[in-house]
Amino acid sequence: MQIRLRAEELERNILSPHACFSSTSRGRERPEADCGVRTSFQRDRDRIIHSKSFRRLKHKTQVFAIPEGDHYRTRLTHTLEVAQIARTVARALRLNEDLAEAVALGHDLGHTPFGHAGEEALNEVFRPGFKHNEQSLRVVDVLEGGKGLNLTWEVRDGILNHTGPDRPATLEGQIVKIADRVAYINHDIDDAIRGGVLNIEQIPEQCLEVLGREHRNRINTMVLDLIQTNWNSPGTIKMSPQVQVSTDQLRDFLFRHVYVGSNAKREEAKAVHVVQCLFRYFLEHVDSLPVEYLQRARAGTAERAICDYIAGMTDRFAVRIYQKYFLPLPWLV
Repeated sequence: MQIRLRAEELERNILSPHACFSSTSRGRERPEADCGVRTSFQRDRDRIIHSKSFRRLKHKTQVFAIPEGDHYRTRLTHTLEVAQIARTVARALRLNEDLAEAVALGHDLGHTPFGHAGEEALNEVFRPGFKHNEQSLRVVDVLEGGKGLNLTWEVRDGILNHTGPDRPATLEGQIVKIADRVAYINHDIDDAIRGGVLNIEQIPEQCLEVLGREHRNRINTMVLDLIQTNWNSPGTIKMSPQVQVSTDQLRDFLFRHVYVGSNAKREEAKAVHVVQCLFRYFLEHVDSLPVEYLQRARAGTAERAICDYIAGMTDRFAVRIYQKYFLPLPWLV
């Protein structure tokens, strides 16, 4: 029973000529026998969803560090929103929805505890430098399960290039790169308003006029614009000039009023302190690392193993380990 072969044939018959077909993937670093049911990109999606790194995203910061409310986004809910947006756009443009979904689900697997504050903290103390997109690729290539997930080249390329100056090689990866921004701009506004950091009157009027005054309207405007702008344009995925300008203005506004110096960020100095204290502690006490990372430290470099260990922590686990090593514990007679 070769369900996969029928699925690959369906891709060739239905998808745009500009789509990335699973049957013509550049393959995996370690060759494997094909699945009888799933295409290669469906298989990658499933491997990501079932990974420990994916599950840990539910306790990693998006904007609000260790939020108390039930409705604030975490890195996991952000990832799911990116996947939903990317799937919608890919499906409408007759591109490979499975590839877009796999890239979206894997794009933040390497994110640190405490969001970008943790990323910057590690970047300051880890001498080779730290970027979460590179760490996400390292997770799927090396760390998850002790040997990585052995994903296809196209998914790995989309994960690595979902942020930064380089453009993903596939149109599906390019969709995820924009969907990531669409998601975080809109849900960070929503969370900031819920947290009392912003009110709708502060958002630039020009942005509201172009994109919409409500959360759902802004996302709808951006998604429809992506579909309409790229309907007959197979080159690169982009927004229309008008929507792109307003989106960039909204992002700049968030940096000024939410991402830097706002009440939403009042715990970031503590978060940086926790991450960097842990890094320095393990440098001096390498034997305190879990066995998996201790073996990596002995086989390679201690700094790399320590960075991997801390980057994989959730917010609350990082706090718990910090308490273990730096705060006095109760003593019972």
